[in-house]
Amino acid sequence: MNPDGLPDRADLERELRNLRRGGLPALQSLVPRALRAVTLHCGHAEGEDDLADGAERLIRAAAERLGTDDLIGRAAQCTFGLLPGHRGDPAADRRRAAAQVYGVSDERFRHSQERRVVEQLAGAILAEAREPAVGTPRPAVLPRPRPARPAGPRPTTVPYTGLPGRAGSRAVTVHVSPIELLRDIDVLVSSENVHLEMSKSFRPTVSGALRRAAVVGCAPEGPDTDVLAEELAAWVRARPGVLPLRPGTVVPTGPGALAERGVRRVYHAALAIPDGLGYRVDPQSIATAVAACFSRARRERAAGLRSICFPLLGAGRGGLDRRISAEWLRWSIEDALTADPDWSVHIVTRYPEAAGYFDAEVPDTPEAPGA
Repeated sequence: MNPDGLPDRADLERELRNLRRGGLPALQSLVPRALRAVTLHCGHAEGEDDLADGAERLIRAAAERLGTDDLIGRAAQCTFGLLPGHRGDPAADRRRAAAQVYGVSDERFRHSQERRVVEQLAGAILAEAREPAVGTPRPAVLPRPRPARPAGPRPTTVPYTGLPGRAGSRAVTVHVSPIELLRDIDVLVSSENVHLEMSKSFRPTVSGALRRAAVVGCAPEGPDTDVLAEELAAWVRARPGVLPLRPGTVVPTGPGALAERGVRRVYHAALAIPDGLGYRVDPQSIATAVAACFSRARRERAAGLRSICFPLLGAGRGGLDRRISAEWLRWSIEDALTADPDWSVHIVTRYPEAAGYFDAEVPDTPEAPGA
């Protein structure tokens, strides 16, 4: 153990070599000691409930740090199944894809480049841990105290979909699930900053998750088309001087690979205003964005749009309290449905307790993921 509380690099390398065989899904049953310590140190997890997901996010961030345009970075993505659609690939298939990055045989890669990839990834993980977080201090090595659990069912990481809820007097459907796992919803709404720069794909945000899930044309050497980010960039180029956008502005893009899950459009709500090293979100902008989403969807109704899904806008890196975000969403959605009730409205959150903000209850016993 180092003086800063982080584990030795050799211990981390050994754990990564073992994880290469089992793949990222193995983290759900056990996060090894050194990786556990770094994940908690980075603040990617607060405790046991989100430790596996936090460790995976950390590994993704480290691979991104190595560079997707770099041989080692691309090989790391292939080795650990970090490319979309390859997370559950067998170890032999992941090794073969990584060997193709270098243009060598599987056996040659195993005896040479693979060791270097693991060593560099371990170093990148430690570098992530030692780099100060943007706008927030690093937590201590020990997990931060967990807030008291609300009364009712214990939160769970199992996705729940289709929970009945309400926005005021209007019925909505609540999903306790990552947004990228939802199916057959016409419009997914993403929260962005007023410069329309999407979150990095490895970030644990709605914007990052949708950006990652929408990538089209993945190959062993890396993603071919970053659909959402490229469409937003094209929209900005066509409007010189438009940035920064007025908070609450909504810009539509296609769904990219999310079309395979029945998604037809992604609406990007520009809400977060840069403030020093962080962001701030005015809750009033949520009402503006919700109204703009429904207005845009009405214009596209001829294309068959009937359903729309909102996350807790501004409640991630925007820094807004989840309860405040939910309150403004409820009021705004109720207003929109009062004027035009012919919409199926969905709410998505990763936090089971947030379902209660919309009068939805998480079941006592886990159900099979519905998406």
